[in-house]
Amino acid sequence: MDDAHLLIVDDDERIRGLLQKFLMRHGFMATLARDAAHARRVLSGLEFDLIVLDVMMPGEDGLSLCKDLRETITTPILLLTAKSETGDRINGLEAGADDYLAKPFEPKELLLRINAILRRMPTAEPEVLTPKSLSLGPVRYDIERGEMWQGETLVRLTATESHLMRIFSGVPGEPVSRGKLVEELGRGGGQAQERAIDVQITRLRRKIEADPKQPRYLQTVRGEGYMLAPD
Repeated sequence: MDDAHLLIVDDDERIRGLLQKFLMRHGFMATLARDAAHARRVLSGLEFDLIVLDVMMPGEDGLSLCKDLRETITTPILLLTAKSETGDRINGLEAGADDYLAKPFEPKELLLRINAILRRMPTAEPEVLTPKSLSLGPVRYDIERGEMWQGETLVRLTATESHLMRIFSGVPGEPVSRGKLVEELGRGGGQAQERAIDVQITRLRRKIEADPKQPRYLQTVRGEGYMLAPD
């Protein structure tokens, strides 16, 4: 995605500068913020295609900022976490992040993750004919627009949640394996990524199900994965 505008939030001035140079070399625009308060000020006046957010920052940390931003914006968020803190990564996904990358990382891997997330963003259809939609109880999912509605209210979906809904709505009533979901989302393999999928499914269920613990529409199929079962 050429000319995508990224916000880099990291308290380490050296890392901010290196990331900005690297990303600009690869065709991105990059704006920098040194902490959560600075990021809020920047976000109040500008819109971004993606936010790269460090978890460990003095004052308000990245997890808290991520959770708070999710109340108002759906901009994709990539978290930078400490290598050892698996808990941070899971908490980050629960707070609404789209993906995470453990420090230290290769800049090339950051680039791959950013591009994978940006590819997940729904693109507007130039012309929408009769929208096909799926009924999930009081929730309606418009397949062509990639929008979820509860009555007259638009349900905000993150980039990852939008992509998951596109995958499931393409094969309603058919289970999709966790491995396939990891692959479709453009992530590396391994158990950690499958665990990350489980967290994203849990978040999506909260937006669809009357009782997320007893899912009626986004079901777990034992040994096979997850399945969307519309009315």
